[in-house]
Amino acid sequence: MKIIHCADLHLDSKMESNLSKEKADERKKELLQSFMNMVEYAAKNEVQVILIAGDLFDTSSTQAIRIKKQVAYEIENNSQITFLYLRGNHDKDDYFASMENPPKNLKCFTDEWTTYKKDGVAITGREFTNRITDSTYDELNLSPNEINIVTMHGQISNSDGKDDAPLINLKKLANKNIDYLAFGHIHSYQYEKLDSRGAWCYSGCLEGRGFDECGEKGFVLLETDGKKIKHTFIPFGKRQCHCIEVELKGVMSYSEILNKIIDETSSIPKDDLVKVVLVGEISEDTAIDIVGFTQQLDQKFYFFKIEDKTQTEIDYRKYEGEVSLKSEFINYVKLQNISDDEKNKIILTGLKALAGKEIGE
Repeated sequence: MKIIHCADLHLDSKMESNLSKEKADERKKELLQSFMNMVEYAAKNEVQVILIAGDLFDTSSTQAIRIKKQVAYEIENNSQITFLYLRGNHDKDDYFASMENPPKNLKCFTDEWTTYKKDGVAITGREFTNRITDSTYDELNLSPNEINIVTMHGQISNSDGKDDAPLINLKKLANKNIDYLAFGHIHSYQYEKLDSRGAWCYSGCLEGRGFDECGEKGFVLLETDGKKIKHTFIPFGKRQCHCIEVELKGVMSYSEILNKIIDETSSIPKDDLVKVVLVGEISEDTAIDIVGFTQQLDQKFYFFKIEDKTQTEIDYRKYEGEVSLKSEFINYVKLQNISDDEKNKIILTGLKALAGKEIGE
């Protein structure tokens, strides 16, 4: 038996934090297309169950009814596949329950432990809107003689804390005859042992939507012979987000910096999204031309941006013994009771002003 574990599709996300409206609209379509492609993959590979562990849709303010109708059509049109849907913290409404004739092959979890069985595999899940109490874990009773998959949406934790989804205590789930814990909420693939019998896994999202979701994205394919579960992460995203640190040092020319950026992004496919973060200590004589570098590289990728997080190292010895306004200004700042980092920032700003340069240069 084959099962797909996926989560955090966030269909109909705005996608506008970095992208232009045109590209944001394109990426929104790609999110939906990735879901449809995954269903097609399931059909071609004889997958019997698609388990959605929360956040199928994004916030209620962005959820277009046409997107929900397309998802419902895709589910109904693949009647040979059973879709098990557990709502996450972003799935505020219950669209499928409100449908007059929801797809017959769609089964939804509730705020009580609910189990669906297929070919000797028991898939159990429960939706949560707030804190998970100890009694909730006590109420989860699974047969040791079945393959048990449990699905939840939240942040794993062994103690109380604050998050936008319920906190899940792994210790309370250990030794409860779980073979595979299918989690949603974290957008990167993670897999670790739970106890001597089972493991827990975040499938991650299908598509990275921003630079806090870098790396390969996809879903998990589960295969079971009724005795054990084999899991395989399947990379599936149309595009990847990359955050690349480029270290600069000392005095560097415009071309040296540009060539280093080009060299360290050369292996990234042109259809991906790239953020370059410039780091390191540079000389006060090194100019960081964000606009110029962006113009040079903007067309090489689907999206490109640069952030400057370099630290400027000021060589005070250059001004020692010099009779000048610069020297007087530096000596004055050095005597102030502030951190060295603040002194450097003030001195650098002052030197640029005295040189007649724009402060942002």
